[in-house]
Amino acid sequence: MKKKIIITLLALGLPALLLASGHGEGADHYEAITGRSSDFVPRIFNFLIFAGLLYYLIAEPVRNFFSGRREKIASQLREIERRLQEAKEARKAAEQALAESEKKAKEILEDAEKEASLLTERYRELGERELEALERQYRERMEVEERKMQRETIVSLLDENIQPDDIPLSGAQVIETLAKKVA
Repeated sequence: MKKKIIITLLALGLPALLLASGHGEGADHYEAITGRSSDFVPRIFNFLIFAGLLYYLIAEPVRNFFSGRREKIASQLREIERRLQEAKEARKAAEQALAESEKKAKEILEDAEKEASLLTERYRELGERELEALERQYRERMEVEERKMQRETIVSLLDENIQPDDIPLSGAQVIETLAKKVA
């Protein structure tokens, strides 16, 4: 297409430039042939024919070029607007997701605090129960040890102060005492 335009321009423009005459020797010859002293009107006529041919040959490609360019720019603009809209929607979705995540995080923190307080209370109660059980065991053991010590003291006192010869016991009395203790 460009080759065609360049060849047409050269074919029309080159002879016009080469055959253009000034006021030298060719001017007299022109006046003799045409009867006019100036070639202004024919040059305007030639220029109009040249402009018409140029318009005929170049108008459609130029029009196509500009309409194609306009379409290309319009499609790029539509693509940019589409991307912008997608970006706005993505941003809005991200903001909603962020708000939802923050809400969930607050709920999780509140649940964790509640659970921590419940666990603390539970372990505190468990510790108190264990402490009470240990204290009760300690008291019981102390009572057992105290009774044991009392028995040992009584037995040692009795062993030191009373001799087997001091208490006369018969076999029947020993059996009776054992039967009472067993019963």
